[in-house]
Amino acid sequence: MKDFHGLIFAYYTDARLRELVSMRTAASLPFCGRYRVIDFSLSAMRNAGIVDVGVIMQRDYQSLLDHLGGGKAWDMARRTGGLRMLPPFGLPEYHRGNYAGTMEALIAVSSYIKDVKAKYFVLMLGDMCANIDLTIPMEQHRKSGSAITAICTDRADAEGFRMTYLTDDNGKARQILVDAVNEKEGFLSLEAYIINKETLLELMETSRKQSLHRFHKDTLDSWLKEGGKMDIYIHHGYTALIRSVDSYYKANMDMLNNDIRHELFPAERPVFTKAREEVSTYYGVGSHSRNSLVADNCIIDGSIENCIVFSGARIRPGAKLKNCIVMNDCVVEVGCSLDHCIIDKDCSFSPNTVLNGNERLPLIVPKGSNI
Repeated sequence: MKDFHGLIFAYYTDARLRELVSMRTAASLPFCGRYRVIDFSLSAMRNAGIVDVGVIMQRDYQSLLDHLGGGKAWDMARRTGGLRMLPPFGLPEYHRGNYAGTMEALIAVSSYIKDVKAKYFVLMLGDMCANIDLTIPMEQHRKSGSAITAICTDRADAEGFRMTYLTDDNGKARQILVDAVNEKEGFLSLEAYIINKETLLELMETSRKQSLHRFHKDTLDSWLKEGGKMDIYIHHGYTALIRSVDSYYKANMDMLNNDIRHELFPAERPVFTKAREEVSTYYGVGSHSRNSLVADNCIIDGSIENCIVFSGARIRPGAKLKNCIVMNDCVVEVGCSLDHCIIDKDCSFSPNTVLNGNERLPLIVPKGSNI
């Protein structure tokens, strides 16, 4: 798909993720036992044949760099093109502070965008969990004659998205509503787009001259009002936006539901990730596991229920975990009782420790903690 070039926005991290993003971006958050959140957007592009992708970053991206490497896991390790990491070094004015919006992030890497030879750009979020079949909207975009195709959802359970597109009788976007949380009409935007290169450059130049920073409210809203032609594609599958502790916890717990998990991980569109060559998990005599997802290289001697357990975890005899997310290389000692906890990497718990959160307010144990 040489006509298409991917751009993934991995610069934004919502403060509502709290301790989970103290040393990483939202896009690099561990997910479902073995993945990172950015894997979904990268894999969607790879499954659609897009192997030239730029990842827009800004700060706290060491974890993201470690995970993505040269892009080999997504078949994007190429001598020319392939996966490109885009920190804000193109223009000196973007070295300071945070991007004020998506348009400012695009302008900061404008030299990269101008050098791309592709006719179309596919823009996606790095903190979204959705397995989108991009081949359909890409073909739709080519045939429609529209300058932009917005990828939306009709799912009422797609929480966190705030932009809604209203359509005309021909299914074209006629208006964008920002912060339309309770809007009954229209389709929620997944903030993913297929856009003609010349249109993207025109919008960037207009925004730069007028000092506009926001992609939707400042740029697309005006463009539609001036007669811009935008098509709509509806993604019907599971979608989650990871912008808060609650949304991160809920999305992981959703994976314990077989139907939802199969929506996000269909066999025909695999989700690729950085491979870890490890031994199988060991379940000791007297251990108990119910409705849990456990990665390789774990030792389970205790009891886990409704848990997501990442590689390298050690659950000692007599330990009881319920409704927990346990990240890589954590050690839960004898007699511990943990409920509704998000346990970051490399944490350890002394014997008989008791910690309880709840579904609406899970307890976060920061990375490297010794309790």
